[in-house]
Amino acid sequence: MLPQTHVDVLIVGAGFAGLGMAIELRKAGWESFLVIEKGDDVGGTWRENRYPGCACDIPSHLYSFSFDLNAGWTRMYAPQPEIWDYLRRCAKRYGVLGNILFSTPLRDAVWEEAQGAWQVTVGEGMRITARVLISGMGALHVPQYPDLPGMERFAGPSFHSAAWDAQAVLDGKDVAVIGTGASAVQITPQIASRTQRLYHFQRTPAWIIPKADFAIPKRWRRRFERVPLLMRAFRTLLFWNLEMRVGGFLGNRRLNRLGTKLALRHLETQVRDPELRGHLTPSYQFGCKRVLISSDFYPALQRPNVELVTQPITEVRERSIVTADGRERPLDAIIYATGFQATRLLDSAAIYGRGGISFGEGWQKRKAALWGITKYGFPNLFLLLGPNTGLGHNSVVLMIEAQIRYVMSCLALMRRQQQQVMELREEAEERFEEFLRKRMPGSVWQAGGCRSWYQDPETGENVALWPGSVREYQRRTRRVSARDYELRDGPRVN
Repeated sequence: MLPQTHVDVLIVGAGFAGLGMAIELRKAGWESFLVIEKGDDVGGTWRENRYPGCACDIPSHLYSFSFDLNAGWTRMYAPQPEIWDYLRRCAKRYGVLGNILFSTPLRDAVWEEAQGAWQVTVGEGMRITARVLISGMGALHVPQYPDLPGMERFAGPSFHSAAWDAQAVLDGKDVAVIGTGASAVQITPQIASRTQRLYHFQRTPAWIIPKADFAIPKRWRRRFERVPLLMRAFRTLLFWNLEMRVGGFLGNRRLNRLGTKLALRHLETQVRDPELRGHLTPSYQFGCKRVLISSDFYPALQRPNVELVTQPITEVRERSIVTADGRERPLDAIIYATGFQATRLLDSAAIYGRGGISFGEGWQKRKAALWGITKYGFPNLFLLLGPNTGLGHNSVVLMIEAQIRYVMSCLALMRRQQQQVMELREEAEERFEEFLRKRMPGSVWQAGGCRSWYQDPETGENVALWPGSVREYQRRTRRVSARDYELRDGPRVN
């Protein structure tokens, strides 16, 4: 007989979102909660992504929990090992490691109306009954591979950037990097000098601005440690510097032109060859796709052993890639730096709400969730980093903390009213959907002339990013509005 566990709250994922939620529960005195994590350690994205050059593209001092600022960041943009270490320290410091089941993926979750609880299957068949289910999985955890004819025939090492093969020999080899997103512009500069020949395959160029990265002197780290108020003031300065940029994405043409000029100046300064520069100049509006930061990507492309390939790939063969112009390039290894399936919300897990409806079916019916956190038809389910809560201009950790506060407010509301079940009202979801529809058309993500991972592949709607400032989101989610929800003590009576 399979073991079964009963808890008040079950959290899925032990990255920034899941850990932050667990820590807040612990601080609030909750004892009956579990975290399930598919990996063998905490860290989420920052555990899985270990490719060369992996680092944050948000200043380090903004990329931490507000309740645990880190004075020890060694660089302005923290490298992956430091972020991972930070999360591990937080898990240990706040005493939540004992609440985490590692190597325990979510298999399925079914809302049992008669019990007013979620029946969850995890790992190798363990059953968990949870009154509240919280997803901390986020959107960037299912790798996206391109659909290229013959991919499976390639005989050499081929892997996604999120599943880096440390055993693959790249030194002195002919290597392809496919993609021009955030991971691609970090990988190519790191491996270019090691390879015999590096082919960087680009489908669409990205807007890239300079990366003001530098080592943080020890004297400043000591000052931040001795005077936490100084570190908090620095964090506030960084926040407003980034927060002011959102206007350029929401329709302020003047601000958008400033960003465009900065990126074009960066390109012109680093790339003198007009033909190469033309291939690297986007034809869409600044911010339509994620704006990247790098000061070493353009120089790497101009190394004598590196070639930027802009012809579409028509075929992958056993030891080569063929492009639309008929040219065949011999290869020893292929690296897919092609991002994640960001709009496939919870598709990797089978979650069934009231009446047996799957989350995918509920999403197809209405592509909205109130504040990206709750969805009609899915009682006692809360999403962290859900739809329309990503950012293109500031630290997503700020959004995570706002969502955690909102969830804690929901849990407190249920306790105050002595109710066991909380479900979003359909009219509240409809109002939020209308709110999004009014906001999106003027934004650069919808009207910027590009297709991106921000958009739903079927409708083209932006389902990934929050169409506003962080401050606005924090204000709107500061506390739950009881009128948006139906609260009940037990099974629903139709």
